[in-house]
Amino acid sequence: MGKRVIVRQERKDMQEQRYIEIMDSTLRDGEQTSGVSFLPHEKLMIARMLLRDLNVDRIEVASARVSEGEKEAVKMICRYARQIDALERVEVLGFVDGHASVDWVKEAGGHTLNLLAKGSLRHCREQLGKEPEEHIADIRKVIDYAHRQGIGINIYLEDWSSGMKESPEYVFQLMDALIDLPVRRFMLPDTLGIMNPLQVIEYFRKMLKRYPDAHFDYHAHNDYDLAVSNTLAAVLSGARGVHVTVNGLGERCGNAPLSSVQVILKDQFNARTSIVENKLNDISRLVESYSGIAIAPNQPIIGDNVFTQVAGVHADGDSKGGLYHNPLAPERFGRKREYAMGKTSGKANIARNLQELGLELTPEQTQRVTRRITELGDRKEVVTQDDLPFIVSDVLKHDVTEDKVKLVSYQVSLAYGLKPLANVKVEIDGFQYESHSSGDGQYDAFVKAMRKIYREYLDRTFPILENYAVSIPPGGRTDALVQTVITWRRDDGRILRTRGLDADQTEAAIKATIKMLNIVEQDKG
Repeated sequence: MGKRVIVRQERKDMQEQRYIEIMDSTLRDGEQTSGVSFLPHEKLMIARMLLRDLNVDRIEVASARVSEGEKEAVKMICRYARQIDALERVEVLGFVDGHASVDWVKEAGGHTLNLLAKGSLRHCREQLGKEPEEHIADIRKVIDYAHRQGIGINIYLEDWSSGMKESPEYVFQLMDALIDLPVRRFMLPDTLGIMNPLQVIEYFRKMLKRYPDAHFDYHAHNDYDLAVSNTLAAVLSGARGVHVTVNGLGERCGNAPLSSVQVILKDQFNARTSIVENKLNDISRLVESYSGIAIAPNQPIIGDNVFTQVAGVHADGDSKGGLYHNPLAPERFGRKREYAMGKTSGKANIARNLQELGLELTPEQTQRVTRRITELGDRKEVVTQDDLPFIVSDVLKHDVTEDKVKLVSYQVSLAYGLKPLANVKVEIDGFQYESHSSGDGQYDAFVKAMRKIYREYLDRTFPILENYAVSIPPGGRTDALVQTVITWRRDDGRILRTRGLDADQTEAAIKATIKMLNIVEQDKG
């Protein structure tokens, strides 16, 4: 009978749209990703977007006493948060170290300390070398001092998952001693990423049965690829808040990714959050840029490929009542559905892309273009919508897509101790223009020379380079072909990706640039 009551209550909670707090720890736990270290101004930019644009409930931005650079970053974030009346949403990890962490947070301008206590007997005895009573006394002193200094306290029970498995009596001893103190939230981490959803449900129910009025957060790690599942199990079991990171950054295998947790909470559990979903892609790209950790193309919600249909039957079904659509509509996240072209795409994908570009072909012409794209797919060539006008031109020998921008000549030089130089001569709509410039690299010098031509001779802006990616075949051969993929942002905000292939990286990038300019000029015409 008891189980039925629990199930009914859970269903009632979901029907009533429970509100779940989202705490983002990208700037603290996410920065523990191997090779990731954010500069203070980068931390500020990420914090601004998280608080202002994405509207997460709370952000954990640093660990106390790490470095002066860390303190400077916290000061900058706290100053900004105070300006937008969001200082209470900024939190800093601190330690059971007497006055030290509390003073550090106060000096940095913070108002909230996330105190790292030991949530397992093994950690308490073996890492601290203390008995539970000693550790509890030390925690109480920090909480008392923080309270007197006007610093709010949340408590992490570090290694809580191991504690519940191996020493639950210790966890309850700790909670019994702290539950009546001025602690806002008890945060329960699966520090080693060892739990599964059934265990999360079991342990959360034990905690809530014993402490029904406590605010519990859940903090997942992804060692068994269960961070998202465990997070949702915690919510199902009564957690009021969950911890996430942008792109799932974090130590070892990372943490629960913000984007995945958000959409499953909303779509599968009918829960409410504060997140502005159409900013999820923007924050993911910002963190990708600053962290240097690339987003996998098949990463749900934010990956490059997740709204791209490849099979022709899918494109055909989408044109007949959206048969292959689900609630994860790309427009919901500020993106759009795309139809990739390759050996499995078929005429339906080609037709959708031609329609978007405003190109009208006869059925016979479409068939010929389809055959060419299939041939390219068999050779593992990547075909994008931006390539399509050139493929059409090549297959049908149309004059309408003749190159309007032609590279007449260029010279780039590189000398030790000197800035790279570029001399460029280009033909645009039948007129030749020449310019030169220096830059921070050979390709940078080339682009700056092209920008001068567009600014001084054509009185037009040059698209902004958003991203630059280089890939080469494995094996380490120095004569391998290099593929350069460049993402551009046009004046109207549209995104354009072009590719260049060559044995020389600079040459590949220049080819991609000239291809982009031809697309822009064709649109202008």
